[in-house]
Amino acid sequence: MAADLGIPPDPAGVVVFAHGSGSSRHSERNRAVAESLRRDGFATLLLDLLTEHEDREDRVTRRHRFDIELLAERVAAAVEWASHARPTRGLPIGLFGASTGAAALVAAAGTYLVRAVVSRGGRPDLAGSALARVRAPTLLVVGGRDEQVLELNREAAERLVAPRRLEVVEGATHLFEEPGALEAVAELAGRWFRQYL
Repeated sequence: MAADLGIPPDPAGVVVFAHGSGSSRHSERNRAVAESLRRDGFATLLLDLLTEHEDREDRVTRRHRFDIELLAERVAAAVEWASHARPTRGLPIGLFGASTGAAALVAAAGTYLVRAVVSRGGRPDLAGSALARVRAPTLLVVGGRDEQVLELNREAAERLVAPRRLEVVEGATHLFEEPGALEAVAELAGRWFRQYL
């Protein structure tokens, strides 16, 4: 998998980004959040969860974008890599799930290596029964105007047994494109990872 690893001086932890449908490590929104997290002292790993062939196929068929098991396996592989790779070995690991969020939660449910999860505008409900197995403290961030997704996040929060919080960014829609919305997400994520990593 292609990935971009960013490491600030003396990182306090590493945050692996798990993006959702139609996105990649080049996502401007994810890169903006990653830059903010690096300023907060965290290494960041942004990766493409689909191969180039799968991505081309998905643009036509939409076959892979909601294959949560496949995406979660790849997030888990990135977590395993980060736990052993020289630049990040020994650092606490967090996950930042964007858009679906479910892949991050399913990956977190399958490993003790993940210490915290943040899901931005995601669909944690797609994690299904894995929600009850997530041990890492989980922050769900949703736009206040993203009403359907907000309701799905409320329901998913009820199924999480790990420490969890639901934060609503008032006035924001699904993609957090409104002025200041993405900055609010980055601030909330930074605070969560500082607390738990």
